Amino acid sequence: MFMNSLEPGKLCQLAVVSVCLVLGGLVLTSCKGIPPESEKAARENLNRVAGTYRPQNQRPPLPTLETNAGLGNFLSFAVLNQPQIEAAYFDWAASVQRITRERSLPDPRLTFESDIADVVKSLMPGLTMDFPGPGKLKAAANVAAAESEMKYFAFESSVLQTAFALKKAYYQLHFLDAKVGVNQQTLDLLADLEKLARTQNEVGKVTLQDVLRAQIEQDRLTTEIENLKDSRSPLLAQFKAALGLTMEQTNPPIPQQLESTPLDFSSDQLWATARARNPRLKAMEAEVRRAEASLRLAYKARVPDFSVGLEADAKASPVVYTPQLSVTLPVWRDKTQAEMAAAQAGRRAAEARLSAEQIALAVEFAEKAFLFREASRTLELLTERLLPKARQSLDVARAAYLSGRLDFLNLIDAERTLLGFQLTEVEARTQRELALAELSLLILGQPPAGAPGLNPPSNSSSTNPNRRNEP
Repeated sequence: MFMNSLEPGKLCQLAVVSVCLVLGGLVLTSCKGIPPESEKAARENLNRVAGTYRPQNQRPPLPTLETNAGLGNFLSFAVLNQPQIEAAYFDWAASVQRITRERSLPDPRLTFESDIADVVKSLMPGLTMDFPGPGKLKAAANVAAAESEMKYFAFESSVLQTAFALKKAYYQLHFLDAKVGVNQQTLDLLADLEKLARTQNEVGKVTLQDVLRAQIEQDRLTTEIENLKDSRSPLLAQFKAALGLTMEQTNPPIPQQLESTPLDFSSDQLWATARARNPRLKAMEAEVRRAEASLRLAYKARVPDFSVGLEADAKASPVVYTPQLSVTLPVWRDKTQAEMAAAQAGRRAAEARLSAEQIALAVEFAEKAFLFREASRTLELLTERLLPKARQSLDVARAAYLSGRLDFLNLIDAERTLLGFQLTEVEARTQRELALAELSLLILGQPPAGAPGLNPPSNSSSTNPNRRNEP
């Protein structure tokens, strides 16, 4: 009805104007914004990691797990297969994409107006574009970029935590086998002592009580060996979980060769390295940068936004073009002040958390360094002095028992002392390796061999937690 009231010439004008506006809208939808440096750096970091971790968003072939393979194969398998790492990676990838969304202009709007009485008096298609105030998009992009840094360091932390979980179970399994071996050797020794006691009893030098004491020790040690073997199951489950394998999948082999964590603990740069590389600390620094960017964005709330549009009246002859311009008025000062105050409080909270994390890291570093030094001193004491003397003491006790100058209780005591020292040596080696692994991975943040190109994002920078300058 309305169209019938238009003259053919007006219909053509309306069609031309509408087509032009639609084409203009299509042209705008194919436009691309200009990425800031923070977005470029974030995408470069993502592409670098994706090239080895998820090329073409697909998991690369996993290394073959064999008993004669090195620990590096197992670490690579765990990093590529662990679901927690994959979740952290895609969280980071999503946060990088959000930078583009935050720095982009709002979508343009196609509008259509018409004045209608008895007939159509005007037909006005139009195109409107919103423009946030100067600096707002850049500030929003900086907030998103800092958030993507936080997600990156969460991804890096998940890699390091998985590597530590794998190494922890790996060392515990190896040293569990060592404990079983020590107890089995002692059990064989007790069998020899029992034979010795039987021989002495047969010639009337000792009573049957010595034989019974040897059997009691054997029964106790046999039960201890069974308990140790049974404790292998939960450790194997931990090792399997670190590899990202489900309970339904076949149990993986355990590397035969024990590989220690390489770490030059004599270096004076360890603490400096921990402060520069620790992923938890770097994530806190990124949080401070996000809070600072959020504060700058809150200050931009005082800047008005703009909207520009153009309408064309196709009924008029000639066609009448109506430009439009609107400006928001940030008049609610209490709202703006509240946004700035909240952002300021958020920044100070982030700075306080960073300081708290630095303190906690220093304490953790000192604790693990002490455990390493304690285990090293214990190993030196045992291997160089206590174990040789305990073996010599057992030999002397055995000879004295044969000559009738020592009772069986003292012989058993010498055997228990040697066993205790041997087990303490295994515990010290376990403590030393776990301390080295935790220092290297969780505190120093050194990625294991085979990790997907981990290093801090190039757009990250050190943050001074004591800075109080307003934007």
